[in-house]
Amino acid sequence: MSVPVLQVENVTVSLPRGADRREAVSGVSFDIAPGQVVCLVGESGSGKSIIAHTVMGLTPRTIRATAGEVRLKGEALLSATPERLRQLRGQAMSMIFQEPMTALNPVMTCGSQIDELLVQHTSMSARERRTRILDILGHVRLPDPERLYRSYPHQVSGGQRQRIMIAMALILGPALLIADEPTTALDVTTQAEILRLIRDLQRERQTAVLFITHDLGVVSEIADQVAVLQRGTLVESGTARDVLMHPQHPYTRALLNAVPSLTPRKREKVHTSKPNSPDIHLQTRQLSKVYESGGWLRRRPGVTAVDAVDLDIRRGDTVGIVGESGSGKSTLARLLVRLIDASAGEIAVDTHPVTALRGKAAHQFRRRVQMVFQDPYRSLNPRRTVGAAIAEGPRNFGVTRTDAWQRAAELLDLVKLSPASLHRYPHEFSGGQRQRICIARALAVRPEILIADEAVSALDVSIQAQILLLLDDLQQRFHLTLVFITHDLRVAAQICNRVVVMHAGRVVEQGLLAEVFERPQHAYTRALLDAAPGRSFDVARSP
Repeated sequence: MSVPVLQVENVTVSLPRGADRREAVSGVSFDIAPGQVVCLVGESGSGKSIIAHTVMGLTPRTIRATAGEVRLKGEALLSATPERLRQLRGQAMSMIFQEPMTALNPVMTCGSQIDELLVQHTSMSARERRTRILDILGHVRLPDPERLYRSYPHQVSGGQRQRIMIAMALILGPALLIADEPTTALDVTTQAEILRLIRDLQRERQTAVLFITHDLGVVSEIADQVAVLQRGTLVESGTARDVLMHPQHPYTRALLNAVPSLTPRKREKVHTSKPNSPDIHLQTRQLSKVYESGGWLRRRPGVTAVDAVDLDIRRGDTVGIVGESGSGKSTLARLLVRLIDASAGEIAVDTHPVTALRGKAAHQFRRRVQMVFQDPYRSLNPRRTVGAAIAEGPRNFGVTRTDAWQRAAELLDLVKLSPASLHRYPHEFSGGQRQRICIARALAVRPEILIADEAVSALDVSIQAQILLLLDDLQQRFHLTLVFITHDLRVAAQICNRVVVMHAGRVVEQGLLAEVFERPQHAYTRALLDAAPGRSFDVARSP
């Protein structure tokens, strides 16, 4: 029997004084054999990333392992010197981080960042290093490796940046690869490609993989073994099939029950009125956005982000806009809320054109249409209390300070947060709580139309389920028309009654969600549905 590549034995990691609990991880043990994929799953704060950073020796000084042992091919890591850990990183173990744009240096080309590793860990010549880099870029199926070698991170797509991170992690042939939420922010087709790539490379090289995720659909696609963490404690482990199909612990069962199904949820209210009928709430005609390039003297062909989009969104509908990254979804959302101006076409609310509104008329339009953004932490001013953030909108529309703060307190209660939280700051809340605050802020001006741009994509499945239920309840309570931008087809299936599929800036298919998902007409829609992770998992757990 081969020696495990990674052994984690009764590891306990302490948190600094003042944290919500004494230990981030308590007595956790698991092994990873050569060529095996072990998935660590659990909600945010369960200790998944702490374990990964402990193995890599990347935890801050205030967070340290106080018990247990971590061994890499038999070598103790917790007692290793900083110099030895630097030698092991890259050569023997490497890590793919969740957000490649943050992990990559924005002022260095992608090729030079990979080259740094070879300079530090090998004696190869510059020509040999370049050849090796181009070879690994091709190996991770990146198109035109020469161009990508010279490109900066902002010049490539999110999926390509993640492949570059994988190339960087694999170029020295490590025995252990740690992937920390590497597909969370990726669309379904790119996600499927990245998962297939990691699986293929792991099989070819017999690499041991520690894969951290909160997406149980992804787990069903890639895992050999699964370890479930709850608040730092390992509550269940076993083969992927046993854990996913026959969970023993209540927490595991709760996680699985929170996974949204690809089967569309039956909704009581589905509109069937024809285009141009009186209940059309939000409408676009030939709406386009072209981002120009070049200067005054030398113009170059622009990039068409949204191309002649026609929409008829009925009052009270929940319309999902789905598609890959770069399909134009977020640009369309920003056009609808008038954060950016259209290059051509028209937007109308209740048949009244709003595309050219300026001044006071535009100000009033902002009250009717509000937006919830993807990242709640970046959406909130860290120096302002959440009460001030929620009350700001009503104050801008003439509501008195007393009434605005009263409304803020009522909305916090409505989104299941204590009104006593009014005077706390954004950093004092979890990600799911911050997103609830952003929803409360959007509702504070009493809008008619709410546009949610990837509002749950970064949240774990249980928090995601809570936010979806909250949005559904608020829509019924306030008679909202909801436009829901998402790359997650499972989320769309559970909250939307209509769907719009976008590809390369154009709408390729739209209609009732149940009909589109069950009988897709366009090849691109079929490809999106086929790429959704965990389809076999859905079939296996269906009654």
